[in-house]
Amino acid sequence: MGFFGQLRAWRAILLACGTAWLGSVSGLKAETVAVAARELAPKSSEPFGLFTTALVAGGLHDKWLGLQRRLDDEMVQLALCDGDRNGCVSPAALRLLAIVDAARQRAGRAQLGEINRAINLSIRSMSDEAQYGESDVWASPLASFMRGAGDCEDYAIAKFAALRLVGLAANDLRILIVRDANRGEDHAVAAARLDGRWLTLDNRRMAMIEDADIRDYRPTFVMDRDGIRRYAPTPLLSAIAAAAAEPAAPTEAATLAAKIAAAAVD
Repeated sequence: MGFFGQLRAWRAILLACGTAWLGSVSGLKAETVAVAARELAPKSSEPFGLFTTALVAGGLHDKWLGLQRRLDDEMVQLALCDGDRNGCVSPAALRLLAIVDAARQRAGRAQLGEINRAINLSIRSMSDEAQYGESDVWASPLASFMRGAGDCEDYAIAKFAALRLVGLAANDLRILIVRDANRGEDHAVAAARLDGRWLTLDNRRMAMIEDADIRDYRPTFVMDRDGIRRYAPTPLLSAIAAAAAEPAAPTEAATLAAKIAAAAVD
């Protein structure tokens, strides 16, 4: 190969390296790109970092408003019992306040974990059909503690009230309705924001899990003191995570660079 042939080869190799480098940048794992996009994009204040729209009518909206009214009444009763244990005539309120007392001895994540664990152990899992003969009853905290049984919504509602009693800000508390892919059914959990991160308090787990680490739930609705909101339709979080972790296919630029380098050597 003469001088000019060598020069053409080196130019082709440099071109190949440059385009291959560009290809490698564009071929970064989707996970890395997704992380960068999340850092640059505006973030939702809701659990899972997804945006929501307000639900202003319908059966679910009305059910949440009715529950809020009962919660307001019971929070007054619980506050009165909290200030006068001897004068409290509600055994259910005293049982719930005993959990709150234990949680007040802790702080941070340990406080949230105490409420999650204690309420999971205090309420026996029972379907609404078995307990009420109806398909979807949202019981108030005192009703759940009076009966000592409830389903996932009842656990979440009781935790929501207990977290308010220990002093968590209302803006840092949510009740979530999610779709559980493993069981093929809807499920409810409480969520609390601690140090900017959302932790889920689930009656199916003693350990709390951060929303970013949940894979097989698809969030559908979120509720707080301001009302109920609907999450935009999304795939399962496990599907998002799997897509982000899948290696990217070789880019067109990288393939072209390899061809140029091979031709130059020939």
